[in-house]
Amino acid sequence: MRKHKSIKKNFVMNAILTMSQFIFPLITFPYVSRVLLPVGTGKVSFATSIISYFTMFAQLGIPTYGIRRCAQVRDDKIELTRVTHELFFFNLVMSGIAYGVLFLALAFVPRLQGDRTLYLVVSLNIIFTCVGIDWMYQGLEEYTYITVRSIIFKLIALVAMFVFIHHKSDYLIYGGISIFAASASNILNFINARKHIYMHPVGGYQLKRHLKPVLIFFAMSIATTVYTNLDTIMLGFMKTDTDVGYYNAAVKIKSILVSIVTSLGAVLLPRASYYVEKGDLTDLHRLSSKALNFVLVIACPLALYFILFAREGIRFLSGPAYGGAVLPMQWIQPTIIFIGLTNILGMQILVPLGKEKYVLYSEIAGAITDFGINMILIPKFASTGASIGTLAAEFVVFVVQYHVLRKEVNPIFKKLPYGKIVGALGVALLASFWIKRFNLHVFVVLIVSVILFMGSYLMFLVLAKESLTLEVIDTIRIKFNKRKQSIEKSDEK
Repeated sequence: MRKHKSIKKNFVMNAILTMSQFIFPLITFPYVSRVLLPVGTGKVSFATSIISYFTMFAQLGIPTYGIRRCAQVRDDKIELTRVTHELFFFNLVMSGIAYGVLFLALAFVPRLQGDRTLYLVVSLNIIFTCVGIDWMYQGLEEYTYITVRSIIFKLIALVAMFVFIHHKSDYLIYGGISIFAASASNILNFINARKHIYMHPVGGYQLKRHLKPVLIFFAMSIATTVYTNLDTIMLGFMKTDTDVGYYNAAVKIKSILVSIVTSLGAVLLPRASYYVEKGDLTDLHRLSSKALNFVLVIACPLALYFILFAREGIRFLSGPAYGGAVLPMQWIQPTIIFIGLTNILGMQILVPLGKEKYVLYSEIAGAITDFGINMILIPKFASTGASIGTLAAEFVVFVVQYHVLRKEVNPIFKKLPYGKIVGALGVALLASFWIKRFNLHVFVVLIVSVILFMGSYLMFLVLAKESLTLEVIDTIRIKFNKRKQSIEKSDEK
């Protein structure tokens, strides 16, 4: 039987991975955005959004389904091998079809022909994602391996950004390095897979058993990809590359923050699926309660801070040429909270319980909402209209999922520390907002304000005895004391 990995260790490793995803663009994007300007970053963002549809088609909903299915059979190496082979076969066939459709689109769609080489470079993400079988590693909770592997490739890409990107015409190089940082490490996954599964055929394959759930997850993936990339696609067709560049700057910051908020949910899905398979719903409920508490405690201050200091954040990360990104960023920040909540409600509760069709319904509702609002607002408000559409879409997704789970999650939501969080946010706002009145360098404003804001927020939660905050502090204190005792014993020897 495969030994359970510590959820705390998984969370720490995923948090390190999340921090690397935060630090990498934090270092590179200020440089790249100033070199390529909104037009250059807009081209790459538009190409990435287009290719995301082909990647979604190639993946066929396997990433989420694969995590759940591998987690359920991880104690049986032969069955784990069989499941992995079956899903990889699906993925490989669909990747071939996706490339065929992409080549036709590049040949016949005028909007795509101008940067054909860029689309081909970015499309490497399709094959890298296929061979990566990342879903198997997540199902086995191999977060240490995933984290180390990812950080190594990000460091290589980090150096490459500064070495090879010097002119605004280098957006093609930027696209290639971005794909390298995000997906090229998946090649190691394929090589390393022999440690967990048999590489030779094991027989007894039953492809049909995956067809229905995979198609449901595929439909979910379609809906998610549509409303997460629809704004960029519609902006690209209805407005200019510059508008896409503004929107991309706002989304870049939002995406970094979302990865922080959803880091816990990512490590809980395989464990939640395992509990459901074993009929242990008590532990599932306990996990869900802590996860929702975590989301609110982390997401609310992040959203508020970057609404208050949007101008400074955009100016620091993207430069003065991106002034048009400030208002879109302010509108899109509340989505951090809704995405965090639906990541738990959908991926940690509905999916492990086998109710993924309701996640699909919520995402279809979100996609329809996003499309309708974009059609109305983008022609007049450009990137700001796209941000409003995204905010409305994420809110609708949350409302639908909450309605489906209201009986199960109402007791949890009633116990969440709303008063303490609101009080902490109020104190943090008063402690930091005054710094905007002084004519200081934008970097100084951000450093001082984040220390004041987050410091006072945390202090209020500690004084208010917010349970999750105290638990985290106690865990850190215990770890520190154990390490200290270990060092003292080593010195005595």
